[in-house]
Amino acid sequence: QVQLVESGGGLVQAGGSLRLSCGASRDAFSFNTMAWYRQAPGKSREFVASVYTGGSTDYVDSVKGRFTISRATSEGTYLQMNSLKPEDTAVYYCAASRNFLADTASPSGYTYWGQGTQVTVSS
Repeated sequence: QVQLVESGGGLVQAGGSLRLSCGASRDAFSFNTMAWYRQAPGKSREFVASVYTGGSTDYVDSVKGRFTISRATSEGTYLQMNSLKPEDTAVYYCAASRNFLADTASPSGYTYWGQGTQVTVSS
């Protein structure tokens, strides 16, 4: 069974940066779509960003220009988060699919999920 493990979360002041990493226990090269989601307290899980193996990316409007998702084929995916805001506070989850998903923002397409890493942005 493939496991995804996120790391890199923490507490940061508004305006700061964090880099999240998502690694796979095996077969990371086989994931053609990877993504990051987040869930804030009392809210539903929200799509943040996705990346195809070839490098094409997509972002939710609220993070465009501040977050960058990247793909390391043999390792997993990264999320560079700059200019963080208090509203970015959430548990961030990594997701993966072996398919090229047409709708990368829909959580139903992803087979594998990590346990999440907490990101807290103080004002």
